[in-house]
Amino acid sequence: MEFNVKSGNPEKQRTACLIIGVSQPRKLSRAGNQIDQASDGFLSTIIRRGDMDGKIGQTTVLHNVPGTLADRVMLVGCGKERELNERTYLKILDSLSRALDNIGAMEAYSYLSDLNIKGRDIHWKVRQTVMRMENNRYDFSQLKSLKDNNSKGLRKLVMNVPSRRDLSVGENAILQGNAITSGVNLAKDLGNLPGNICTPSYLAEQAVRLDKTFPSVVAEVLGEEDKKALEMGSLLSVTAGSRQPAKLICLEYRGGDSEQKAITLVGKGVTFDSGGISLKPGKAMDEMKYDMCGAATVLGTFTAVAEMQLPINLVGIIPATENLPDGLATKPGDIVTSMSGQTIEILNTDAEGRLILCDALTYADKFNPDVVIDIATLTGACIVALGRNPSAVLGNHSPLINDLIHAGKSIEDKVWELPLWDEYQDQLKSNFADMANIGGPDGGTITAACFLSRFTKKYKWAHLDIAGTAWVTGDKKGATGRPIPLLTQYILDRLQG
Repeated sequence: MEFNVKSGNPEKQRTACLIIGVSQPRKLSRAGNQIDQASDGFLSTIIRRGDMDGKIGQTTVLHNVPGTLADRVMLVGCGKERELNERTYLKILDSLSRALDNIGAMEAYSYLSDLNIKGRDIHWKVRQTVMRMENNRYDFSQLKSLKDNNSKGLRKLVMNVPSRRDLSVGENAILQGNAITSGVNLAKDLGNLPGNICTPSYLAEQAVRLDKTFPSVVAEVLGEEDKKALEMGSLLSVTAGSRQPAKLICLEYRGGDSEQKAITLVGKGVTFDSGGISLKPGKAMDEMKYDMCGAATVLGTFTAVAEMQLPINLVGIIPATENLPDGLATKPGDIVTSMSGQTIEILNTDAEGRLILCDALTYADKFNPDVVIDIATLTGACIVALGRNPSAVLGNHSPLINDLIHAGKSIEDKVWELPLWDEYQDQLKSNFADMANIGGPDGGTITAACFLSRFTKKYKWAHLDIAGTAWVTGDKKGATGRPIPLLTQYILDRLQG
């Protein structure tokens, strides 16, 4: 969809659909009052009759409203003014998106960006509108033989800004919203693809595609022989049961000064996770194609940053593999040596994400990173602890964690910090190796992060567990593209301050 910003009076806008907010109880917005005056009270008469109360989710379409140049005027319920906040604004955008899909208009002009949201400026409202509208229009149907050819009707949305001085602010918000959406949609597509298509080699091909698309992106793909030479015994232990060759995908985005240290993102890329010899239950195992959403997040974030041509340096590392049972597969009780030289007793082959991440995190040190952030669908325990609203964040550097929390709040892609105390490290003790790869039934998200922390002592590090946020289950099953908005906002914040 095409997005634009403009500043002007509502009655003078020549458009297929003019969008006006109505709050409870039956109160027109500023733009609504202007239309009401131009139409000699037409809107207030409609509202008094009870056609629009102002509840969130309500929409009413009016045709040929006197005193306007618009073909239609859509009234959108915005709820109670005192309760209008970020969350309700997104709900309003959702109801607007659904309504616009069904009215036949090709373009529209929205005054919902005039709504007053405490602490949020026009940039935030415009960017969220772009992201939310595109999110609601996303459809994954490329693998269906019979496709729905009825494309969404709306092709252009113009958003009002307070004055001409705000046009550049709005245009920048659209640029960011479109770039973040591109990254999110790439991650959604990769996550929704089945494991027989989205293999480790396929992920590597996507990295090479970014290299060819953006001059500032350089990709390098290491094969299994390379990993053997690097002595990545932990990563190789996971791929032992798969016939798909594992890949270590490295990306560099060079937008900043050559002396500038890079933000480094490490994404878990298990393209299908059966659990290995510690086989998962059959129910919902199909959703284990989403175990590469950390990798998809890295690729999506690179896409967003490259589209915006941000003046920053970024490194991406993706250990990509399958985790399958086989005669050569790693067995519970096996001991492997990681790239760091530390030995690991593998008590559960279904705790494989940390086994590939630990070698990738050791490898990250070669880039002399400013900070390292790993992203992984790591533990079901994270869903038990936090549900599916926030991602979990843990790490060894409080300022980094605080910056991620702030970025998440800013762009509505929230994270919540869990403790990473030394007391939990004891749960990883092994009688036969330096550590075990699981820490028992208690505090699973924390002990998984404790495991990773043993490979991140040389730099500032944060871990994002996205097991509860990378995809939704049930009737609306599908990848979400989170936490690409969070990470992109974090990068933007770094540039501003």
